[in-house]
Amino acid sequence: MSAEDRKKWDAKYADAAASESRPSDVLQNVVDLLPEAGRALDIAGGAGRHSLWLAERGWQVTLADISPIGLHQAARRATDRGLSIDTLPIDFDNQPLPPGPWDLIVSVLFYCPAHWTRFASALAPGGVLLYLQPTRRNLERNDRPPFQFLLPDGELPSLIPGLEVLHYEEGWLADGRHDALLVARRSSDEATR
Repeated sequence: MSAEDRKKWDAKYADAAASESRPSDVLQNVVDLLPEAGRALDIAGGAGRHSLWLAERGWQVTLADISPIGLHQAARRATDRGLSIDTLPIDFDNQPLPPGPWDLIVSVLFYCPAHWTRFASALAPGGVLLYLQPTRRNLERNDRPPFQFLLPDGELPSLIPGLEVLHYEEGWLADGRHDALLVARRSSDEATR
């Protein structure tokens, strides 16, 4: 991402009303597929709506995002709620995933193909990836995100190798978007290999 991208996200998070604090309904609907607790990485999590939800459930969360303003808001919200989260300024277009292993990686509405092949190795054995991103079909009803940030319909599981699919669906899932939702787990047998 460029400095221009960083400014765009900072402007969004500077508007407190635009920074959602409630986690995605989709995340809450698949909570039974997630590990109970451990180390979680929230990729491009902005002002921390998913990080805070996880921290409330006992997770040790690292929120990684390009926006210092979003990270500051998340840290403030955590403190206000008596929670602890780690924040990490990172440009995922030019930097690797933060070192794991992670018991959970959450990526909601962030198109990051450069990291798709790295998710499995970043997860701990038995760790879970939750990935939610609009598909190209989203353009039937919405102008955003633009085409270059949309997933090919039906292809998400094949784009993220090395994980066992626990749940996959596509549809008009939340907020009027046509999304692909993948919940997948790294084999726990890999610890003994």
